[in-house]
Amino acid sequence: MSLVGNKAPDFELEAVKNGQFQKATLSDYEGKWLVIFFYPLDYTFVCPTEITAFADAYDKFKELGADVAAVSVDSHFVHLAWQQTPRKEGGLGSLPFAHLADLNKTMSRDYDVLIEEAGVSLRGVFIIDEEGIIQAATINHLGIGRNVDEVLRTLQAAQTVKKTGEVCPANWKPGDDTMKPDPEGSKAYFEKHG
Repeated sequence: MSLVGNKAPDFELEAVKNGQFQKATLSDYEGKWLVIFFYPLDYTFVCPTEITAFADAYDKFKELGADVAAVSVDSHFVHLAWQQTPRKEGGLGSLPFAHLADLNKTMSRDYDVLIEEAGVSLRGVFIIDEEGIIQAATINHLGIGRNVDEVLRTLQAAQTVKKTGEVCPANWKPGDDTMKPDPEGSKAYFEKHG
């Protein structure tokens, strides 16, 4: 069953933020948009490319009123060591967002991204609104990296739908026309773009 449209599962995990260990909970993000992304393991190959891409785009998420959190089944000690490893050596460098340690795999199970037999998480992205409702979710298999620009576009689409009550058609980008979600109202869009 999809989590989209439902309350995001709560969590309380150890995390690394600003080079320090601290607890991280869903309630820490109450009242703001949150993008949570799961990845399989620290010190691997595709994972650092994704994590650093999210870090490099962090200001764009903040401009949209959203925060970001990364999650894997590694410990917070391993997360810290990876952040202290330079990017040129396959490390992450300092991250501007919380790096959660799902060592007991409870959050990965709750978000339905855990591969039980392998003990690692799929590459899941969850966009959670300011009321704690999951507005979008995508899950990739282990070898398929994500596109951070597409995550940003999806976040903007979710925010547009919530703000306007209209819907975003295929290939929508910020600034494009939206559509009224009813048979009569949608005709204006189809007449213009048909």
